[in-house]
Amino acid sequence: MKKPAHVIEIFLQPGEFYFGDRNTRIRTVLGSCVSITMWHPRLLIGGMCHFMLSRRPSGQSGELDGRYADEAMALFLREIRDAGTQPAEYQVKLFGGGNMFPASMKLRNGNCHPPTCDGTVVHDCRQVSCANSRIARHLAVQNGFRIAAEHLGETGHRQILFDIWSGHVWVKHNPIIPIPPCMAGQPS
Repeated sequence: MKKPAHVIEIFLQPGEFYFGDRNTRIRTVLGSCVSITMWHPRLLIGGMCHFMLSRRPSGQSGELDGRYADEAMALFLREIRDAGTQPAEYQVKLFGGGNMFPASMKLRNGNCHPPTCDGTVVHDCRQVSCANSRIARHLAVQNGFRIAAEHLGETGHRQILFDIWSGHVWVKHNPIIPIPPCMAGQPS
């Protein structure tokens, strides 16, 4: 679809959420945080979240807060319900979860891995970037969404741009250089 004559530009800060219509472009910058984009191809509505942590620390309560993955998903589900649509009607894309501290990676079985991100349970990761990536996938599938694409993990940060009128998402990935010490001397 062609770019609308009047476009609303939204920049999401960490913890923010936005859901809009075909006249909207949403941008953000991610490190270990994760963004989920959702787009309805027929109605040309959709949104993006920029969550920081997989869940709220225990013992804290309050209104839904986009800083936490499960609560950002609840915000999406509320917008989807209010639009009279179903999760399966949306194209979902996942971005971010970059390791911002690659020097903490260790060599294991000839590959470089974060030292605490090898469990299979969603909340088993102790590294924020890993936990965020896993919970994003888990929540999308658990709530009946179809994941159309993802660009998760690795090192560094990403710039994300989402045009709701077309459903296109552009990613500029900026990996951290130099190469983590555990990867130095590895064949390429």
